[in-house]
Amino acid sequence: MMDNTKIDRINTLAHKAKSVGLTEEEKKEQAELRQEYLAAVRQNLKAQLNNIDVKEKDGSVTNLGEKYGRKKAN
Repeated sequence: MMDNTKIDRINTLAHKAKSVGLTEEEKKEQAELRQEYLAAVRQNLKAQLNNIDVKEKDGSVTNLGEKYGRKKAN
């Protein structure tokens, strides 16, 4: 996950973009920070999905991470 200083910087740049506008350097920084944030969100979501267990009709339990993801069985 991203640290709070980077998230605060994303918010600061967004507020500045709405009020005053951003320089080219700030636009690049904002784009890089957004990409980093999105990558962290995707990684977090994948980790959560890999830990979901589904109980089948026959009573067996299937781990979706082992079945579809990159998580390997223990």
